[in-house]
Amino acid sequence: LYGLAPADAVTFAVKHSDDVEVEIISDGQSEHAPANGGKQWPLDPKTTLSIQMTRPSTEANDNKVTVGYYGENGGHPIDQAGVFLTGIEISLDVDADRDGVVEKNHPKKAVWTWGPDGQGAVLLVNCDKENPYTGKEDCQDDKVFSKDDLEDMSRMILRTKGPDRLPPGYEMVLYIPLSDCDKVGVFYLQSKWRYIHVLGPRKLFHVVKYTGGSAEMEFFVEGLRFPDAGFDGLVTINVSLLEPVAEGIPQTPIFTDTVVFRIAPWIMTPNTLAPVNVFVCSVKDNYLFLKEIKNLVSKANCKMSVCSRYMNRGDRWMQDEIEFGYIHAPHKGFPVVLDSPRNGGLEDFAVKEILGPDFGYVSREPLFEEVTSLDSFGNLEVSPPVTANGKEYPLGRILIGSSFPLSAGRRMTKVVRDFLYAQKVQSPIELYSDWLTVGHVDEFVTFVPIPGKKQFRMLMASPSACYKLFREKQKEGHGEAVMFKDTKRVTVNKVLSNEVMVQENQYVQRCIDWNRDILKKELGLAEKDIIDLPALFKMDKQGKAMAYFPNMVNMIVLSRDLGIPKPFGPIIEAECCLEQHVCSLLEPLGLTCTFIDDVSSYHKQLGEVHCGTNVHRKPSAFKWWNVTP
Repeated sequence: LYGLAPADAVTFAVKHSDDVEVEIISDGQSEHAPANGGKQWPLDPKTTLSIQMTRPSTEANDNKVTVGYYGENGGHPIDQAGVFLTGIEISLDVDADRDGVVEKNHPKKAVWTWGPDGQGAVLLVNCDKENPYTGKEDCQDDKVFSKDDLEDMSRMILRTKGPDRLPPGYEMVLYIPLSDCDKVGVFYLQSKWRYIHVLGPRKLFHVVKYTGGSAEMEFFVEGLRFPDAGFDGLVTINVSLLEPVAEGIPQTPIFTDTVVFRIAPWIMTPNTLAPVNVFVCSVKDNYLFLKEIKNLVSKANCKMSVCSRYMNRGDRWMQDEIEFGYIHAPHKGFPVVLDSPRNGGLEDFAVKEILGPDFGYVSREPLFEEVTSLDSFGNLEVSPPVTANGKEYPLGRILIGSSFPLSAGRRMTKVVRDFLYAQKVQSPIELYSDWLTVGHVDEFVTFVPIPGKKQFRMLMASPSACYKLFREKQKEGHGEAVMFKDTKRVTVNKVLSNEVMVQENQYVQRCIDWNRDILKKELGLAEKDIIDLPALFKMDKQGKAMAYFPNMVNMIVLSRDLGIPKPFGPIIEAECCLEQHVCSLLEPLGLTCTFIDDVSSYHKQLGEVHCGTNVHRKPSAFKWWNVTP
């Protein structure tokens, strides 16, 4: 204002169009200038004008602000300066309050916060497959196969209002940072059936066609990558109005609007959620096992999918190959299977048989690390919702088995651990499982619901509980009771007198107790929340432990129906005392115990019922964005 004034000017006045507001700011004080220019103010180097339009223009340069400069005697202005204004309303909008509606210019659309009062839009990784003619996920291409594909994406609307055309040389540009180009893709509805890919890998910006008047341009946004090491899940999309400077000089942004999305995490489902579908393999020696699982599934009133021998290529370990989870946004959610890096005979199963419309797929493969047994997903479990150390975990906590902190033993590969930690909403707990031959957490811990209540019990394998039960039976005069079927005579007395086995199981109990203490602390559990199931172990040649009789904790949980490995324990009065004992612990909770013979088809190959099955469950009703990580 001062720099434009003639040398002999001492005051100024301001005139402006009705759709313009002008503030005179001087010495920290502000005052609105009337439109007619009837008042004069002293001219001072520190005085500035703040100009704002109250509504968009209908034509370019249809509004004006004029400053008149006056000398000592007032009267007529000795000089004038003016500026023509074109007002354009631009708002890039998303569902920032997570209610399924894309609001106009939400004040928190450029930030993302957690918790019930949090704000910020959510994006799904478009990892399902709508196109039946391709073997890859939808996020692997830059095409829209069908309207179903669009439903997996989040809507983003660019709202504009202004004159019929922008002033010459001006442009609107939609763009993403280089760091986000492999994490987000954007499609634009060009015509009724035509969607074009405008942002994503190799497409950092898109010049938006300005249509004039009041307009809404609808975009569809897809996630391309899950949160992971080095990527916190946040992506940014901007729109800028660019102004020409001079020929040969790049345009400069004069206005930018920004929105932020968080890519929805992959979430595991605990045993307390209702089953939808039970997956199991058909192999040459498990016909009777399949029959028993089918009976259990029909009681639980859910579906069963049998993987054929052609597809599994002799690999029976369904639990180890995959882990079921889901992703969720306010507008949509669907299950997603995580494929393990173990890559046995079931290597192609998830892609060929599960990936499809509204059923997503994700995998993590190490580049250089050796894949061990601990990378199988019998070594990946999740607790029910818990509160521990004053912190709530409404989606539970992931459990993974690892080596003893001070040893250089086997661990789950880093790429899988990094992926699990990066999801944030089910903060992982690392347990000690390397003491086992196979090394999976499902060999010593599981969780069961208490029907009709929001409670659960943690079940743990316990050699101590087994020895206690056997000693009781010995005192009752049943020392010669025989266990196992079709094998040499093993009695309660023989087990109790086997000093080597006693010492081995004392070691196993110490390993389990180490994990018990971690779980009690990290899950906020008390002893009353834990049930000990009798178990015995024996050592292999490397000093690792394996189940001596079928390990009952390695069960399948289908709501109130439990499929438990049949232990073939000591027969007393025509009943297995181990089965009897477990029923006495679990059935008062409202659970039903079905004992399944898995000896020849699974137990002899170092697995049990849980190892040979997998359960796709309903998602949690809790909205993950309400978590406070």
